[in-house]
Amino acid sequence: KFAMVAPDVQIDDGKGTILISSEEGETEANNHRKLSDFGIRNGTRLQADDFLQDYTLLINVLHSEDLEKDVEFEVVGDTPENVGPKPSEPTSKNITNGSDDGAQPSTSRGK
Repeated sequence: KFAMVAPDVQIDDGKGTILISSEEGETEANNHRKLSDFGIRNGTRLQADDFLQDYTLLINVLHSEDLEKDVEFEVVGDTPENVGPKPSEPTSKNITNGSDDGAQPSTSRGK
């Protein structure tokens, strides 16, 4: 859902409990565990880092009983296709002498 390539996910509680590691096999034992096994409940915050793509995602876990049938989770907020750098706008500044402050070169001569 978050288009991460090699995520590291930890509980954002200051203890550094790692749930998912980008290092192969490091957190494989966690794959069949439930979030509640790690003390994750309504209001817990997770931090997901994808070093290959150079971005961090903060995830707030919120419990809901109102999901549709067969829906396990829902992502609410900005998803990767909605975040990231905005397209750059063309600049129309005239740059003189490597500066865009409008300063002109000095014409005085020193003796």
